[in-house]
Amino acid sequence: MAFMTSPFRRSGFMTGRTTRAIVALTAAVAIGWSGMLYAANQSVQGARKEEGGFDGDAPTAILMEANSGSVLFEKNADELRAPSSMMKLMTAEVVFNAVKEGTIKLNDEYRISENAWRRGGAPSGGSTMFAALNSKVSVSDLLHGAIIRSGNDACIALAEGMAGNEKIFAADYMTKRARELGLTKSTFANSNGLPDPGNKMTVRELAMLARHIILDFPEFYKIFGEKEFTWNKIRQQNRNPLLNAMEGADGLKTGFTKEGGYGMVGSAVQNGTRLIVVVNGLEDPEDRATEAKKMLEWGFRNFETRTLFAADQPIGYAKVFGGESRSVKLSSPVPVKVMVQKNGGDKLIARIVYSGPVRAPVEPGQKVGVVRVWRGPNIAMEAPVYAAEAVERGSTMRRAIDGASELVIGMFRAGAEKL
Repeated sequence: MAFMTSPFRRSGFMTGRTTRAIVALTAAVAIGWSGMLYAANQSVQGARKEEGGFDGDAPTAILMEANSGSVLFEKNADELRAPSSMMKLMTAEVVFNAVKEGTIKLNDEYRISENAWRRGGAPSGGSTMFAALNSKVSVSDLLHGAIIRSGNDACIALAEGMAGNEKIFAADYMTKRARELGLTKSTFANSNGLPDPGNKMTVRELAMLARHIILDFPEFYKIFGEKEFTWNKIRQQNRNPLLNAMEGADGLKTGFTKEGGYGMVGSAVQNGTRLIVVVNGLEDPEDRATEAKKMLEWGFRNFETRTLFAADQPIGYAKVFGGESRSVKLSSPVPVKVMVQKNGGDKLIARIVYSGPVRAPVEPGQKVGVVRVWRGPNIAMEAPVYAAEAVERGSTMRRAIDGASELVIGMFRAGAEKL
């Protein structure tokens, strides 16, 4: 892949002593296809249906490639809605992480309380693993019940076993863990997604969560593809309709409440590429399966992975404060890849976003910001960028000049904001 160097533009605004800088890469990047990476000042639109774009019916939806995180399609992806049982992915992740860290074990046993039995078990009339009142069930079996059969009783038992009650589990375990994973909008009031005004997630954050589970917990992700689970002598089928309807489908979760409508988080692998789809707000259970399958098939049919920047290739520069050099070269230790349309119709914008100027000294490998790629008005993917070289502290005079320069720029911007 060739990279054609070119001048770049820098813009930003002052936030205290720090500038939020956006470096727009104005170079066209030759990536071995007929599409181009466009400058930030060009007006671009998402592909129309007749140009290969997707036309979907779900009120909120997103399609993401798992490896790079590239977003191939999104519709109202940041709208908060009731996630229903899809929220059980967060409960499962909390348990996966606790097992990984050694704070709980898969063979630990939790009691099925009357609360778990009445609100989530057989008497509830909802999805259940049919765990018996006052019985003790292993964490492993509770996970299978929560994932394969969407058992509300299993989720409540896990929450009570780990935190004492669901309220504490939702606040101190689910919400805390979600923020650690970068899920900034999601809120949780219980462990299972049963109707509550406090349960809200976006399809983007559901896709991010699914991607994290797939990549970081492959040993647990296998559970999502198991087609049946027997507990209490009751054999139950996996509720995910994609498992039997699409080649390569192996997860993740369906959901329904009156408030949220019908939704699904699904994933499938074809020819070495894994896609994740999330839809929510549909009015019919068959529609969610049809919509999810249609979107996955569209993604597999129309997109392929291309490398934007090779490993260690210069991606851009960041301004340095008080250094021997006025800027530092940026790169990534791994290739920066994005999913693009096979017909070459994509118009992409790449920007380096960082908080700056970066204070010297700068160490090689120091994380500086991210390279963010837009497809039309939507962010297609982003990847961290790092200093490719060292920048030592400059002389006292150099630091004084940089300080005076930043002060003048800050005063100018502050004045402009008042106008």
